[in-house]
Amino acid sequence: MYPPELVKPMREDLTSIGFEELHTVDKVDEAIARKGTTLVVVNSVCGCAAANARPAARMSLQNTKRPDHLVTVFAGVDKEATDKARDYMVPFPPSSPSMALFRDGELVHMLERHHIEGRPAEIIADNLTEAYNEFC
Repeated sequence: MYPPELVKPMREDLTSIGFEELHTVDKVDEAIARKGTTLVVVNSVCGCAAANARPAARMSLQNTKRPDHLVTVFAGVDKEATDKARDYMVPFPPSSPSMALFRDGELVHMLERHHIEGRPAEIIADNLTEAYNEFC
């Protein structure tokens, strides 16, 4: 587990733009069960989360169509909540960072770490906005 003071700015990268942090299994279940579209970002301390995933999430929200709900879990910090979120992402293996778009509780789009690592944030944001345009 990472110290709270270390991950605070990484959490704020997402919460400052409207993401709700999910710290418990029950909160994850509630978030996924919501009607409409929900973007789940599995946040991480790794460099590709800082350089690619979080900036891409921010850029993608400039799109006209966007998810109804924005939520995040933090890998290596909120273990149970992260594991529960990943249960909803099956058949995709656990990876962080990752991003999943749900519509009415159904997984409709997934970006795994290998889609994020080494790719510019703009490309990742474009991928997300295409998913928003299709499903939101």
